[in-house]
Amino acid sequence: MAETDKQPVDRIETAMHGTPKLHPDEQRKYLGTFRERVEVAITVAQVKQASYVDALNQAFAAHPDDQLYINGNLEQELIGPYIKAASQANIKFTIKTDDIYRTADDNYALVFTAATAINQDVIDIAQRYPSQTSPATPKADKAPGLLDKFKKLL
Repeated sequence: MAETDKQPVDRIETAMHGTPKLHPDEQRKYLGTFRERVEVAITVAQVKQASYVDALNQAFAAHPDDQLYINGNLEQELIGPYIKAASQANIKFTIKTDDIYRTADDNYALVFTAATAINQDVIDIAQRYPSQTSPATPKADKAPGLLDKFKKLL
């Protein structure tokens, strides 16, 4: 079949099924974008272990026209500080809540991306901004109550 004979069939299939996605597995991994566009990324495990808000703010300052994709399937207390930081820096962000975005430790929680290909070699935030990472603040112990004070007296 000649190439010109195949074009009407392709058009009909595209009309029926839509345009096929390029690299759908890659787009799922990077929250809907391509690896070549990623400036910096934070995994779910990293979000659980440490706060990278300062490092992300540094990336926001360096690339104010980029966009942040957030895995909305994570708990609010994990992604809340990053949403606040993006809002304060006037960075466009999109919260992705589709079921295809997983919350396992090796999946991405946040992906800061450009509109076009930039081909960063290192996208891991801990490697890109090593001095900006800080351990997560441990939850404060509750204040001693009246019963605790009595126990100390006895």
